[in-house]
Amino acid sequence: MTCINDVDIVIIGGGIIGCSIAYEFSRYKLIIELLEQESDLCYGASGANTGLIHAGFDPPPGSLKAKFNSEGNRLIPQLAHELEVPFKQIGALVVGYNDSDISKLEKLKCRGLENGVSGLKILQQEEIHNLEPALNKDINGALFAPSAGIISPYEFTIALAENAAINGVKIRLSTRVMDIIVKHNSIKGIKTPNGRLNCRYVINAAGLFADKIASLAGLDTFTITPSRGEYLILDKRVKGLVNHTLFPLPRKVSKGIVVTPTVDGNIMLGPNAEEIENKSDNITTARGQANVINGSLKLVPRLNVNEVICRFAGIRTIPNTNDFIIGPTELEGFINVAGISSPGLTSAPAIAKHVVQIIADEENKKLLKKEEYIKGRPQRFIPRLATPQKHHENIQQNSAFGHVLCRCEHVTSGEVISELHRPVPVTTLKGVKLRTRAGMGRCQGAFCSQRLIFLLSHELNIPVEKVTLSGEGSEILIKSNKGTAGKK
Repeated sequence: MTCINDVDIVIIGGGIIGCSIAYEFSRYKLIIELLEQESDLCYGASGANTGLIHAGFDPPPGSLKAKFNSEGNRLIPQLAHELEVPFKQIGALVVGYNDSDISKLEKLKCRGLENGVSGLKILQQEEIHNLEPALNKDINGALFAPSAGIISPYEFTIALAENAAINGVKIRLSTRVMDIIVKHNSIKGIKTPNGRLNCRYVINAAGLFADKIASLAGLDTFTITPSRGEYLILDKRVKGLVNHTLFPLPRKVSKGIVVTPTVDGNIMLGPNAEEIENKSDNITTARGQANVINGSLKLVPRLNVNEVICRFAGIRTIPNTNDFIIGPTELEGFINVAGISSPGLTSAPAIAKHVVQIIADEENKKLLKKEEYIKGRPQRFIPRLATPQKHHENIQQNSAFGHVLCRCEHVTSGEVISELHRPVPVTTLKGVKLRTRAGMGRCQGAFCSQRLIFLLSHELNIPVEKVTLSGEGSEILIKSNKGTAGKK
């Protein structure tokens, strides 16, 4: 097999964990490649979750979840600022209805204090309803966690990858790991459809498929079970109905169905939790949606479910260890960063720093920092966030920023075209959606999808029938017998 490169580290997985690790390692004089089997980043759990930055009161004290949740929560505000990622520290409320619930909230507060969470406070009924007038009037107590926040999980993932890319990390999309090459109990390389990558270290951040990647290396020490969580997104017309992230008391299998604002001005409901067999089974179901609606209405009875504009499901990673799986293995050079379920998004920056330290220890602290390291990522111009004067000036320089493609989210042709030439270029309709919000508004792409398809066809210089939703096999249009494009 042809060798396509000799590298120091291969990171497997282009979700929030893999991209956080790539971001941290890009500060050092190392040759690094990140492999993602999908056609773009964060197509798995990292692109389909609640986008919550957890305070850290829920994980069991002493667990890896508790350690990295608290550390990650402290890192994210500055990191989001540096990478220009939407983030709001709005705080969270865990609510209770009776004396038994209040007792559980007190225990949750004690757990949070043990985990190093600051600012936790038990609120009484009047305080709660002053903060959240739309809450169920039967709620008479809540744990308030001011350090909790909300973020765009896919923007965060992409921003980390873009910084890594401009600092030299090679990101290979649509690249599946076929095998892992081991010799004398030591990592030697990775086999992909495009050839072999020789490497000294493999970091297994493959999310739902981390157990499969580990087994390719002959390691069968854990298993991953998929759990499907369904969500509803409400239209921006209901913005302001809730001001904080609202939780019921957590259960053993999940934190329960949540009602939360998003950084983009919508309200999100969910998720439920359903253990499934197929790791790709991200369908929504009538039963799951009803479960989400009922749980949400229990928290906020005034929610109008007629304002739902989007329904989707995400698949969560549930390890059989009940905790994160992070660390070196018996195979020299193979490091697991697996089983990263909630609060994985919050924990990601702290986990990445820990992984760097693992390899620094392996290398006897000989990792050398780059003198020419570049902070942040290339600036993006987003007209809907700019002043009218700045928007007008930008149109004078580039008229494409005056052509609105997506009416609901006010996304222009200029924004889409710019994303095609970013450090991690986008080539799919879903990729454009994640980066620009085109198609995420009230009509869910009914107005703009056709225009986006033709724009991608023109800018990528490919036939319209080659434009895909999310990579090979998801083509949107086909050719008719007359040679014209028709809907698939």
